Amino acid sequence: MWGWGWMQGGYGLPFWLVGAGFRLIFLAALAAGIVFLIRRFGRQDWRRPREESPLEILQKRYARGEIDKEQYEEMKRNIG
Repeated sequence: MWGWGWMQGGYGLPFWLVGAGFRLIFLAALAAGIVFLIRRFGRQDWRRPREESPLEILQKRYARGEIDKEQYEEMKRNIG
């Protein structure tokens, strides 16, 4: 009549196993969510954009036509 505690009512074990399964699934989903958040928001490049190098800035200025070829070559020599 008193059973084993978790077997009371005749169907305690199957419900306990289902409950344990859901707990494991919940914990796995929680862990996956934490890993996702750490990977997504833990990166340095997400918080601070990469700064352009002086040569990249110079190339963009030349491509936009702000400076001519002689100025570009002279500034490039000064940078490097």
